Amino acid sequence: MNIVDMRRVPEGSPRGASRSVASNGIVIGAAALLFAASAAATVRRYAYMAAMSGTPMAGRWMLSAIWTPMCGQTWWHAAASFACMWAVMMPAMMLPVLVPMLLREHAAWSGSPSIRSGLLTILVGAGYFMSWMLAGFAVFALGAALAASAMRMPALAHAAPLAASAVVMLAGLLQFTSWKARRLACCRDAPRRDAPRRETRPCTRHAPGNARAALRRGMHLALHCGSCCGNWMAALLAAGVMDPWAMAAVTAVIAAERLAPWQGRVVRISGLAGVAAGVAMLLRSL
Repeated sequence: MNIVDMRRVPEGSPRGASRSVASNGIVIGAAALLFAASAAATVRRYAYMAAMSGTPMAGRWMLSAIWTPMCGQTWWHAAASFACMWAVMMPAMMLPVLVPMLLREHAAWSGSPSIRSGLLTILVGAGYFMSWMLAGFAVFALGAALAASAMRMPALAHAAPLAASAVVMLAGLLQFTSWKARRLACCRDAPRRDAPRRETRPCTRHAPGNARAALRRGMHLALHCGSCCGNWMAALLAAGVMDPWAMAAVTAVIAAERLAPWQGRVVRISGLAGVAAGVAMLLRSL
């Protein structure tokens, strides 16, 4: 590459436009490969976990083996196994909504050298999934504590199906709130680089200019993304994180409510579906 290639290229020039299209194609292609690998590994992981029997609990439900150590394992082994499952699953679930955000971030560096903009984009994605991994450790700690309590207290085990159905119904009802509408509007907005700071939404700040800021930016995006789809992640955990159909449904809903051209209708329909699923779980537990 000669020195001319390393200079900043005007964003509106034909050369800058063609370079932007090519770099966006690289981002999309890399994300597609990662998504395919994650989906294949998730399916394999589900097949492995399906072969393992859970623990029958009072209240006619099965406690998944992911929340307790298997024979000869310690809690650290169980936590590591859950972390592996979570790390494999999250790219397949969140890449469909992360890629548009990465493309918006990447567009802010269209005049920078391609190597630098590519590395910063990778670091934004790394910060994003790093935050989801930290969330996974918190999820395991909470789930393992509840599982241990349910095994010791039959009354809590009897109440677990009712609590799970209530969580799923609440996730559906949250779809109709103004809080959810604000979160979705924030995550769908494209960044405006010329907007004053006070007019810029939290999700649409200026792109970072160095590695540390890129990691923080990715973690910031994950925080807002998690607040937007947290109701559906809670519903997935309540319905059964090892249920492949529940995971596929939640992934589809999270992507559709962000990317579909008729978002308002998708949000309402998914909310009704969540309430209906919670009612169905409630009736099965009675």
